[in-house]
Amino acid sequence: MSSDPARDGFATRAIHAGQEPDPATGAVVPPIYQVSTYKQDGIGGLRGGYEYSRSANPTRTALEECLAALEGGGRGFAFASGLAGQDTVVRSLMRPGDHAVVPSDAYGGTYRYFNQVAKVQGIDHTIASLSDVDAVRAAIRPGVTKLVWVETPTNPLLGIADIRALAEVAHAAGALLVVDNTFATSYLQQPLALGADIVTHSTTKYAGGHSDVVSGAVVTARSISVMGMEDAEERIMFHQNAIGGIAGPFDAWLVLRGLKTLAVRMEQHCTNAETVVEQLVGHPAVEKVFYPGLPDHPGHDVAARQMRRFGGMVSILVRGGEHAAVEVCGATRLWTLGESLGGVESLIEHPARMTHASVAGTPLEVPRNLVRLSVGIEDVNDLVDDLDAALSARSAPPAPPAPSAPSAPSAPSALTARG
Repeated sequence: MSSDPARDGFATRAIHAGQEPDPATGAVVPPIYQVSTYKQDGIGGLRGGYEYSRSANPTRTALEECLAALEGGGRGFAFASGLAGQDTVVRSLMRPGDHAVVPSDAYGGTYRYFNQVAKVQGIDHTIASLSDVDAVRAAIRPGVTKLVWVETPTNPLLGIADIRALAEVAHAAGALLVVDNTFATSYLQQPLALGADIVTHSTTKYAGGHSDVVSGAVVTARSISVMGMEDAEERIMFHQNAIGGIAGPFDAWLVLRGLKTLAVRMEQHCTNAETVVEQLVGHPAVEKVFYPGLPDHPGHDVAARQMRRFGGMVSILVRGGEHAAVEVCGATRLWTLGESLGGVESLIEHPARMTHASVAGTPLEVPRNLVRLSVGIEDVNDLVDDLDAALSARSAPPAPPAPSAPSAPSAPSALTARG
């Protein structure tokens, strides 16, 4: 019996939607169809509609059906990366001369795409603070703006956008609202139910959940009523095949496996993050904590209204500037220094030098003393102790130098000379 998205809960859909037992063997896990082409029963006689795996593959179909069920959408599309999915959305729905509104706080790769790829193709954009509905309204060019691009929470400053309010603003101007739901996941937030038209994910992150796959997803609403965009699903489907940046069968299988435990993992990510935040607030080495769950976070009330919980991502400003932040990133034992996020293991990174280096010198440049934390599902006491040790080492005043006898000056080394 298949999952019924209309009545089944999230965890049930994650385990069963699109994942019928194999009819040939009864295998309860969808097989990896590592195949490029399919035998036809006469010309055009396709079995299950499969002819070539760029167009469709049974493992990818299982994932796409599950993604759509989890987001409450009409159709899901699986891609080779989150950016491949975003590129397909833009190419499908925008033309030279069109305009998009993008967040003033966004993933560096997304802004790089709009500023250095889409812009060269004649697609303009305006940066706006998505937490300010009036600012978004002012940034829209009626008749020209085709997409309002949203992250909520944002990467890396955890800003919150009111999805329902922005959907109303976008639709009034004849634009679609696209929400990157990577940080929140479909478990914590349902943008389509709040009025969004399209949801994107880097399924590399929480959906896969184990830091062993690079992939992306796009899910469309069951119906899109914006004039001229009613065929958005068909356009995306055509471009997915025509561009070809699809998820391979093994990658699709890995994400499908990850989705089965998304609900339980996200609960633990959130619980651990809340404990970490409690430790960070008021820490002498921490200047500021960014987390939507904090009552004084500017977007707390909106996040509480549209999210189940507040997520597993935390960012902090470290006292002492960039050097101090970099030192903290290199001083942890369990928090692995690395890019990406959303895996079972905890990660720490310096956005200005790592994930957001591409926005240096732009309006999206991030603070140099910012540290981003992807809180994993380890024993939270171990995470807290490790982070406290790294921060406390920075907050301790340096010991005065021991007196020594004068010595002849030496030539500066290549590492210390600054010229």
